[in-house]
Parts: sequence; C-alpha cells; structure tokens
Amino acid sequence: MTTIRLLIADDHPVVRAGLRAVLETEPGLAVVAEAATAEQAVARAADGDIDVVLMDLQFKGGMTGAEATAAITARPGAPRVVIVTTYGTDADTLPAIAAGATGYLLKDAPPEELAAAVRTAAAGRTALAPSVADRLLSRLRQPDTALTRRETEVLTLVAAGLSNQGVGARLHLTEGTVKSHLARIYLKLGVDSRTAAVAAATSLGLIRR
Repeated sequence: MTTIRLLIADDHPVVRAGLRAVLETEPGLAVVAEAATAEQAVARAADGDIDVVLMDLQFKGGMTGAEATAAITARPGAPRVVIVTTYGTDADTLPAIAAGATGYLLKDAPPEELAAAVRTAAAGRTALAPSVADRLLSRLRQPDTALTRRETEVLTLVAAGLSNQGVGARLHLTEGTVKSHLARIYLKLGVDSRTAAVAAATSLGLIRR
C-alpha cells in the first residue's frame, strides 16, 4: 500500500494534535509536517513530498486558507488540498472550492469521514461534507438567489454594521457602485432593506454573521 503523506495547516496546536491523532491511526496515512500559518503551509507544500494538505480557512492575520489553497494548487504537480474548518456557509465554501480545494469538511466530521475524504482527495476525486454538498446543489438548482463574490463581500460588511460609504472605502468601490450591488442583492433575495437582506442571506447560509 502506498502511504499518503499529509500536511496539517491550522493555527491551533490542539486542533493539529487532534487531527494528527486521528489520522495516524489510519493505515496508509502519515502526517509528515504541520504548519501554524497559511504562509508556512504554502512553503512546506512546495517541497514536493506532500500528497494531501489539510487546510483550515481562518488564520490569525496574514494569508487566508483560501488564498493559501490557490497558491498551493497553482503549482504543477501540487498536492491536493482538503479544507477542514468550522465554517460551512457559502461565503466560506465557494471561495475555497474556487481556489482549487479538492475537499471540504467540517471539524465535527467523524474520524472515518475524515480519513475517507483524505483518501478520496489523494485519488483526485472531490470529497465534500454532506451539508456542504447539499448547499452547493441547492445553489445550482436556485441560481437566482446566488450572490456573486463581490455581492457577498458587500453584504458581509453591511452585516458588520458598515455604511455604504464605509463598505465602499473597505472594498475600494464608489458609493454608487455599492448601492448598485445592494439593489441586485435585494432583487435576488426578494427583500427591500439592508436588514432584511442580511437576515435572508444569513438564513440561507450565504453569509456568516
């Protein structure tokens, strides 16, 4: 049996230790490296001896997990990346999958699901947590309610309490452009106010509060 070599990237030592403990009991899996930052993960993945990277999405400062995933998967012969995170909203899953992640699991996944996802990813197939797969299928079936990445960014900042002017300053957009994005968001979600848009998007899992 060929051993699948793993890199665990997470800024919490306890999480890394927990993942290592689970994965190293599985035949054919070996944790060969750990990274506490996304930047370390990108550098270590480039060494050429990693088959699958288990990547968290949120790191304290610096590069995000999605950005690290894009950097890792952009290289020829890159390892597969499986996101392992506590976040399952569209605002989290879609950028990660667009960045090139082969799998997406939540941290409460049972050990056998985690090991199966690693093996599936190593074989070049997609491994998604059931809740994430359901959400992606729902988006495909209801494209009218799907927000673009920019619309998601705008509404996430609105949910955080920023004014149109504040959103524009943060995203380098004019206030008029922000208003245009909000108008399209209202239309897609069938609402007529900022508060209602935030509530609807949160209930649909389009943004994380």
